[in-house]
This record gives sequence, C-alpha cells and structure tokens, in this order.
Amino acid sequence: MRIGQWIRSGLVLGLFSLLAACSTLGGGRGGGAAPVVKDPAPIVSGTMRPYQVRGRWYTPKEQPDYDEVGLASWYGDAFNGRPTSTGERFDMRQLTAAHKTLPLPGLVEVTNLENGRRIVVRVNDRGPFVDGRIIDLSRGAAQELDLLRQGVGRVRVRYLGRAPRLGGGAVLRAEAAAPAPSTSVEAPVGAGGGFWVQAGAFRDQNSARRIARRLGERATVDETGGLYRVLVGPWGDANAAETARQAVVARGYADALLISGG
Repeated sequence: MRIGQWIRSGLVLGLFSLLAACSTLGGGRGGGAAPVVKDPAPIVSGTMRPYQVRGRWYTPKEQPDYDEVGLASWYGDAFNGRPTSTGERFDMRQLTAAHKTLPLPGLVEVTNLENGRRIVVRVNDRGPFVDGRIIDLSRGAAQELDLLRQGVGRVRVRYLGRAPRLGGGAVLRAEAAAPAPSTSVEAPVGAGGGFWVQAGAFRDQNSARRIARRLGERATVDETGGLYRVLVGPWGDANAAETARQAVVARGYADALLISGG
C-alpha cells in the first residue's frame, strides 16, 4: 500500500514540477561506484512528519548510519504513474524505492544477499507497511537484483545520503555478500588437483547453499574459517576452468576466482 496520496496535501509540489520521472544517472548501468551528489535535493516538506498507517506510528528522521538487513519486496504496474510521497511520478522502470522513515528523497545502496548484486536507488516514497520488510523496490530495481520471480528477498540496505535533484540510481558490480578478509585463496578441503571456480564467500550458510543450487550440480559449499565458499568444479585444465569462471561472472558473480587444487 502506498500513502503518497494521503500526504500530498502537505507537499510543496510546485518545487518538483520538473521531476516528472525518476531517471537514473548514466543510464543506470555499470557505474561501479555510488553516484557522487554535488547538488542534493532538499528534503520534501511534510515527509519528515510522524504519520500513522494501520494503527501504527512511524517517525521519519535523519539516519546517517542506517545499515540494516531484512526483506525487500517490489511494486509495479498498480502504482505506475502515480505521485510518490515526494510528488515525483512513480516510474516502475527506474531505480527507485519506498522506505518508512529515511529522508526523502535519499539514496540507498541495496545488496541482494543471495547473489551479491548491488544497486543504488532513489528513495522517494513511503512503505512497505508489512512486518519484516524494510524496503519496497520499483520493478526495475527488483529486476536488477534478480528479485522479480520470488517477489521477496533478503537484502542489505545502507543509507548513502541525500539524492540529487534528478535520478541517482545506478547498477554497481556484483560482489560476494561477505568477501573473504584475505586476498589469498586456499584450495577446497580434500582437493586432489585440478582447478576450481570460487563464485563467492558468505557468512551465511543458507545463502551459500542457495547460490550453489543456482549454479548447478558441479557447485558445492566449502566452509573455511567461518566463511562458506561457493565452489564450482573441478576442471582438469586451466583453460576449461577459465571458461567456467567467465560463465559464472556472466551469471552475476563478478568477483569469481580461479583456484588451483594442485
């Protein structure tokens, strides 16, 4: 449920007449780093007031250290073209989101903890008002994070600060949800030779297992030093293993490594 229409009367809509759509910076593709905001938009009047939905009160506030793990959902066609809480028009194809208490408009980094995909989205609406969910993504944002099919996924949301006057969304490179602290990589336990591909290293065993299932029957999970590494292989020669590594990268795991088990 959106509440933009409930609080629009308190917004200074004229100030945002140019924000007919939430376009992304640089086309929203492959930025590799969070957008640098040199001309931040002011917080929209009215969006920082306490409000009530379904008998529960919410108090928006500045949260410079906001960094939370929880469930993300997404919304699309039913709200496409409607005003958001900032007065901007919701465009389900752009990288935007709704949050219950962060300043509007703002930028957050969202990481899918199941596959390491990472994006920056413009937060311009309030929601989701469902227990356990911390952010509601546009259809375009959910698609970039590969959350469309399941509808809900476990994510990390990190507040980056004020959004620019226009856009602010970006697709960042995929990375493991919890990379190994050392750059050196050991071969899998019991490896007797050949080459392996490490798709990623995770603190959460269930996340590692889900990714291993997604990568197919040659993928396994190896626990080392409290990290659960997703390994694919083995292959008998380096060329075959490198081809496999490139295939893993194409699946969204840009930090996939080649490991020798010899």
